[in-house]
Amino acid sequence: MLFSIAIRAAIVHTVTYFLVGMVAYNLFHYQATLANPSNNYRPATDPLVRAGVLFQPIRGLLFGIVFYLLRSVLFQQSTGWLITWVMLVAVGIFSTFAPAGGSIEGFIYFKPTSGRNWGGLAEILTQSFLLSVVTYVWVNNPSNIWMNWVLGILFGVALLLPAFGLLASRSRPAAGSPLQPTQRG
Repeated sequence: MLFSIAIRAAIVHTVTYFLVGMVAYNLFHYQATLANPSNNYRPATDPLVRAGVLFQPIRGLLFGIVFYLLRSVLFQQSTGWLITWVMLVAVGIFSTFAPAGGSIEGFIYFKPTSGRNWGGLAEILTQSFLLSVVTYVWVNNPSNIWMNWVLGILFGVALLLPAFGLLASRSRPAAGSPLQPTQRG
């Protein structure tokens, strides 16, 4: 049962992270935020940022381990999805130990930003909600073929797209490189 819950949580987390992240990236203009050096973020073109989704199965497995330990509360009650979401929001978003946008520590240590972090907060509240609901439904309906296929395919797409993007960018010569074609006038 640990394996089943942990794998499902990893898949659902990765898929929801990818899908909600794509929407938020465009809706909240994250490329501009990431490009601003005063924000102390890596730019969107940084290989680690581009590979961010590839690390999410690890994070999802960690969620899955916690979900497994709390399985009698999270998956054996009709409100288990809500309990999961409240737990994620309370512990993982608002009460994180590090100063993060939307957290109590962030409120204490960050300067007010005229609403700059509201997009990120909307994104993580949405993603954590979807993670809670979809994981709850999937763990309680493990033989649902439709969910198995759709989430499996979306998981593959979520991992393959950034992997292919990274491979493609590594195969292109850098600007100014001797391998870069020159323009002739």
